[in-house]
Amino acid sequence: MLFRVALAVAVLVIFVYGLVDVIRTDGRLTRGISKPAWIVVMIVLPVIGAILWLLIGRPRGTSPQPSQRHPTAPDDDPDFLRNLEARRRNQAEAERLKRLKDELDAKAKNHGDGKAGGKDKHETDEHDTDGLK
Repeated sequence: MLFRVALAVAVLVIFVYGLVDVIRTDGRLTRGISKPAWIVVMIVLPVIGAILWLLIGRPRGTSPQPSQRHPTAPDDDPDFLRNLEARRRNQAEAERLKRLKDELDAKAKNHGDGKAGGKDKHETDEHDTDGLK
């Protein structure tokens, strides 16, 4: 009984390993038949297809392709590090422009408030005592 279970597990492991290896291999590097044909052979003949793939179809002298590793943290990402200083400069510039805009709006508001009540003290005529011209 234990032998049958071990045999079933071994068949499953060989099939899954072979199928995953076929899928991850670049289609231009497969030998014998095309990549889709290898996948069909693997599904129709699981153990024999996996053995044939490992002996005939797999590119020579290569191990399974390592997956593309993505940075796990922002400080491991070279693109992030490369653009970090530019982002900081853009943010500082945006803050500076916002402060200038706020100052300009405040000046415009203060200037508008001074004229709202009538003539400003600089606009009155020195000889005009009653405010009429």
